[in-house]
Amino acid sequence: MYLVISLILPMDIVAAKKHLKKDPRLKPLLSKYTIEARGVSEDLFRDLLESIIGQQLSVKAAGTIINRFISLFPNSENIKPQEIMTIDEVLLRSVGISRQKISYLRSLSEFIVADRIILDTLKDMPDEQVMSHLTTVKGIGRWTAEMMLIFSLGREDVFSVGDLGLRTAVSRIYGVDREDKVKIEKISQTWSPYRSLASLYLWQSLDEK
Repeated sequence: MYLVISLILPMDIVAAKKHLKKDPRLKPLLSKYTIEARGVSEDLFRDLLESIIGQQLSVKAAGTIINRFISLFPNSENIKPQEIMTIDEVLLRSVGISRQKISYLRSLSEFIVADRIILDTLKDMPDEQVMSHLTTVKGIGRWTAEMMLIFSLGREDVFSVGDLGLRTAVSRIYGVDREDKVKIEKISQTWSPYRSLASLYLWQSLDEK
C-alpha cells in the first residue's frame, strides 16, 4: 500500500544518492524518479490503523476501504483508540473490513489505552526495539513494523525482505529468484545505510512494463 513517491528524508539526500549510484543496476532508477521529502508522521496511530486495513490488499482496494473507514468518524483527523474499541462491528464490516482485521484494530487500540504501547516513545527507539515493540500486537507482523519504520518514523536503513514487491523488483533488475531471500538480503546490504531510499526506488520500478 506504500507505492508513493514521498519519503521522510532526514538523511543527506545528496550523499544517499551518490552512494546508491555506485550500484550500476540501481543507478538508472535514481534518474527516472523524483523523491519528495515530508516530515515525520504526527499520527502514528492512524498510520497503524491504515497499515492493518491495507494488509494483503492492492493499493487501490486499500485506499477505497481506508477512505470509507475514515468517513465513519466525526473527527476523521483525530481518530481515538477508544472509538475503535466501541464502534459497532457491523459498521466496520459495511466498509469492507474483515472480522479478523477488526480484531487487529481493536487489539492495537486496547494496547494503547492500557499503555502497553506508547506511540510517542517509538520515535526514540532503535529500529529493532520498535519492531519487537509493535509485533507484540495481534495483527502487526514484521512487514507492518518495517513499513512504519520507513514511512512514519523516517528510518534510513530499512529493507523489508518479506515484501513481495521489493523482492519482485530485485528479481527483475538483478536476475535472482524472488524467493531467494538470503541472496536478496545480501544485495540490499550494498545499499546500506540508505536502504529505505533504495526501497522506494525499487517500488517505483514495479510500474515498468
